[in-house]
Amino acid sequence: MTPAELSTLNAQVLWAAFGIAAAFGALVQRTGFCTMGAVSDAVAIGDWTRLRQWALAAAVATLGFAALSAAGVLRPPQTLYASTRWLWLSALAGGAVFGFGMVLSSGCVSKTLVRVGGGSLKSLVVTLVTGITAFATLKGLTAVWRVGTVDRVAVDLGANADAATLLARASGMPFATAALLAGAVLGGALLLFAVATRDARRPLNVVGGAGVGVLVLAMWWLTGDVGHLAEHPQTLEESWLATNSTRAEGLSFVAPTAFALDWLMFFSDAGKRLTVGIVSVAGVILGSAAMALARRSFRWEGFANTPDLGHHLVGGALMGIGGVTALGCSIGQGVTGASTLSLTSLLAAAAMVAGAAGGVKYQMWRLERDAG
Repeated sequence: MTPAELSTLNAQVLWAAFGIAAAFGALVQRTGFCTMGAVSDAVAIGDWTRLRQWALAAAVATLGFAALSAAGVLRPPQTLYASTRWLWLSALAGGAVFGFGMVLSSGCVSKTLVRVGGGSLKSLVVTLVTGITAFATLKGLTAVWRVGTVDRVAVDLGANADAATLLARASGMPFATAALLAGAVLGGALLLFAVATRDARRPLNVVGGAGVGVLVLAMWWLTGDVGHLAEHPQTLEESWLATNSTRAEGLSFVAPTAFALDWLMFFSDAGKRLTVGIVSVAGVILGSAAMALARRSFRWEGFANTPDLGHHLVGGALMGIGGVTALGCSIGQGVTGASTLSLTSLLAAAAMVAGAAGGVKYQMWRLERDAG
């Protein structure tokens, strides 16, 4: 492959990633897909419809990733989530902190970006705070704390810490068979839960959940297959183009928000380059804006009062710190990471739900206190 061909392929991957993210932003804007809202509905009013929508997204992504793995297109050890270390404490602590933060912020990072596209200035503030604290937790002060505390507590499994790899290793069955079996068990269980009620099977609900799952798969296919080079012409090593991790990446928004701010602030630095994550942040915002304008739902929105500002600032900081510690957000770990059957991702997703449930109960307590 010539340098010109390599540059063209890199650009194609970036444009396609932007298109997938724009479709995600438009879809979420139209269907109301929201992890925080899903947990809030379940805890506050006992309505599990939107939680089933989230489960449907995870089911579609998990079943699809299992098929990709079985076909040899993309396997868990080739992804961002690959590690022989099961970072269980990082997943628990980071996930719980992120989950609590997304309630204070009125939505997770992906939903916050969608609201920015819809005209929410307070979501723009949350995005900036999340990006700054996420970058600090990647490379700054809180990164030192993270590496020196929770990241030191892990279990080395001696093989990639995902269910399919461990099943293949323990049983001796071919990886393709193990991937299909493990993916079918988890994905099938999620699917049954997702469509168990009539409300959950409403067209808009199904389109939202299944659509998010399909877009997660599209990003996996794009970075894991289209952008995959068995031998990079310059390094002569296996490579995945246009990703920050140099591995295959799916939809995720905490670290990419930090990288997007870094790219904007140091644009003139020749060492800075556009990546799938960075263009995904822009894609979600612009896709959401296009849908909001088309439906005439675009509205400028600010903070109601000082306490509202304070809660959103704290929430944004918690999402940045917690999201990086947990290696992803409610989409990045709850759908994208979970689709790889990563043990860290599955635990982080569960911790996010628990943290969000705690955040909802805290908000309910505040309302009762203020009313009294």
